[in-house]
Amino acid sequence: MAEITAGMVKELREKTDAPMMECKKALNEAAGDMGKAEEILRVKLGNKASKAASRVAAEGVVATYIAADGKLGAIVEINCETDFVAKNTDFLAFSNALAGLVAAKNPMDVAALSALDMSGTSVEESRKTLVGKLGENVSVRRFVRVQPKGKLATYIHGGAKIGVMLDLVGGDDGMGKDLAMHIAASKPVSLSKEQVPAALIQKERDIATAKAAESGKPADIVAKMVEGSVQKYLKEVTLLGQPFVKNDKQTVEQLLKGAKASVDSFTLYIVGEGMEKKKDDFAAEVMAAVSAANK
Repeated sequence: MAEITAGMVKELREKTDAPMMECKKALNEAAGDMGKAEEILRVKLGNKASKAASRVAAEGVVATYIAADGKLGAIVEINCETDFVAKNTDFLAFSNALAGLVAAKNPMDVAALSALDMSGTSVEESRKTLVGKLGENVSVRRFVRVQPKGKLATYIHGGAKIGVMLDLVGGDDGMGKDLAMHIAASKPVSLSKEQVPAALIQKERDIATAKAAESGKPADIVAKMVEGSVQKYLKEVTLLGQPFVKNDKQTVEQLLKGAKASVDSFTLYIVGEGMEKKKDDFAAEVMAAVSAANK
């Protein structure tokens, strides 16, 4: 059997980014043939990626990109399984590269993004390699590409767990940053009440109706109570209707009017929002380990 040297292992690791022990095993299996070992690793890493794909990835980061001329931007959410991996430099580099790729290539959806070239290989192959290296599922969840009518402003909060991209027409850079921070803190559903999804409004109306019906008041009063509750809800969940976080005496709409500015659009991503996160049951794991040991 050919001798597997540390230099050979290092060379294979540099070519594939695979863990050191995986590289050594592949070289042994390939009897020292570097090309064959690389093929073996690609198969193994692909298999690891396939196995990991069934595991919930609800941690991760939000990454943003703004072109040097400010005329193009992108915001993406990339997921992994643990907060530990979300801080990994390779994971962060992959996430930031994807934000730039979205801005540059304008893919229609995640499938189209996955097929794009990234440093000589596809995004999907790069993702699989990263899965093999990190040992966790990694997934591209969503993204938005923005060609602003005004100036782009971004804000990343909480270890990149919350990300905002805002298109501000008029105003200045300070206002853009303040509004992006406001969005991260107040989490509006939409820009204006006209953009609030009908399903959310109906849900709020149903709740208000049920509460008002218990009051025993006449039907016309109940109707006014319901409408009042709905209007209050719309102010709470829309950016323009919310009190500005740095001065709650005025709404965001009033702030913008005073500066003769407007918000054309915004995107707010919260990592793992709406996803079912893995819940660890330590007691169950211990019992399972004890049971296995007694068999």
